[in-house]
Amino acid sequence: MKKLFASIALVAALAGFNAGTAVAEEGHDLAAAVEHAAAKGHYPILKPVPQKWSFSGPFGKFDKAQLQRGLQVYKEVCSACHSMKLVSFRTLADLGYTEEQIKAFAAQYTVTDGPNADGEMYERPAIPSDHFPSPFPNTEAAAAANNGAAPPDMSLLAKARGVERGFPTFVFDIFTQYQEGGPDYIYSLLTGYVEAPEGVKVAEGSNFNPHFAGAASLAMAPPIADEQVEYSDGTAPTLDNYARDISAFLMWTAEPKLEQRKQTGFMVMMFLIIFTGFLYLTKRSVYSKKEH
Repeated sequence: MKKLFASIALVAALAGFNAGTAVAEEGHDLAAAVEHAAAKGHYPILKPVPQKWSFSGPFGKFDKAQLQRGLQVYKEVCSACHSMKLVSFRTLADLGYTEEQIKAFAAQYTVTDGPNADGEMYERPAIPSDHFPSPFPNTEAAAAANNGAAPPDMSLLAKARGVERGFPTFVFDIFTQYQEGGPDYIYSLLTGYVEAPEGVKVAEGSNFNPHFAGAASLAMAPPIADEQVEYSDGTAPTLDNYARDISAFLMWTAEPKLEQRKQTGFMVMMFLIIFTGFLYLTKRSVYSKKEH
């Protein structure tokens, strides 16, 4: 068993060294990295950089203040293009908002309802039981307004966009309970826009981003920049904070019961450990009697 763990540790160290060398080489010649990714079909060109999150680990919890800031970023920036159709306004109570605040927040949106007595659809202010409405009437309209690429719904984005970390990292992820691949990816993408290196052609209407998982460029232009959103709690209005807050918020929309799941998982693990201890003591007791 000790040899097994030693072998895993050695492989991890070698992999980490190779990964670090690869990143350094990409930093010196990003154009070559783009060419290699295009030839092999391996994207993203640069893997997401792991970040520190309050909800990481078996005892992690959401930072409600951060989630509220993320909601503000979504409302003022992301909601212009991205829907969040699986999230209802009433779930904002988990972020610390009161019932009155949620009603007032929902009323800022307009939703389509009906049919009425005349068989016609009509529009009305949203109520807490409604879901966040889409900014476009349909997928075709969304694509037409965004260079032919419909912006994805953000409800489950943080769970759908995790980039695989590969062997042997995923082995250690089992023990550390790493599940922040989605937020890491979203953060890296939002902060990763750079000028395309010399010799790399980017299609018209596309934007180079080595952290994009689908290709070397994407239709979405840099969506946010410093001082674009004024936080009400005095947090510095920087791109880094915006990216971090919206990433955490999208983790919450994708898994709002994360804290409860971790608590349940901890209790189950404790039960299994205690149960295993009792089984061992029972076995010793039974076999000691047989020996006598």
